[in-house]
Amino acid sequence: MGHLIPRIQVLADDRERNSPTLTALQALEDVQVRMGRLAIGDYRINEELVVERKGLSDLLASIEDGRLFRQAGALAACGTPCLLLLEGHAQEIQHRAMRREAIQGALLQVSLVMGIPVLRSLDGEESAHLMLHAARQLLRARRPIAFRPGACPTARRRAQTYILQGLPGIGRGLALRLLDHFGSVEAVMTAPTEALRQVPGIGLHKATRIRWALSTDQAPSPTTGKGALESL
Repeated sequence: MGHLIPRIQVLADDRERNSPTLTALQALEDVQVRMGRLAIGDYRINEELVVERKGLSDLLASIEDGRLFRQAGALAACGTPCLLLLEGHAQEIQHRAMRREAIQGALLQVSLVMGIPVLRSLDGEESAHLMLHAARQLLRARRPIAFRPGACPTARRRAQTYILQGLPGIGRGLALRLLDHFGSVEAVMTAPTEALRQVPGIGLHKATRIRWALSTDQAPSPTTGKGALESL
């Protein structure tokens, strides 16, 4: 039986071969993992996302030798969305002598100055799920979304405005005025022509065209033809 959701393609750097993160990815049914040598990052997901994964001990070592900033610079310049994923428990580096301020300063440089998101995970399993979640969000964000200009139906009033913008000649401003005047979408839909004309910005042609669009038995009148549309 085929997958309802396309399998996520992961290219993992061969130096991650013994990583718990790689093991966690390979255990997921909807993920196909291939191994190779990556010039940038440790994982490339669906050609949509590049991930540099670092254990906390490796993070400190890479700050000390400057490797972190070289890697971050390569990520920032690669032209693909990327992130730095820090994996592990803070107890793992408690014995290290590096000051907390030095670590914070390095991460601020990477995130704020170089523009690379920094995420934290506790273990390989969480790292695997975080990477896949990030890749799916990127994929959803790139899908075309049908919308009417100016509308964002995330609350009741915005949803009502969105509905009214489907009427002939009604933009966001007029949709808001209709709502303010009639109080509900239902009242707008049942309002007669003369009542619609009481709303500023709606003349005879526009009101007639709205009633024609909402009616099931009213044929288009001469005023609702092409000439009327051009005059709205």
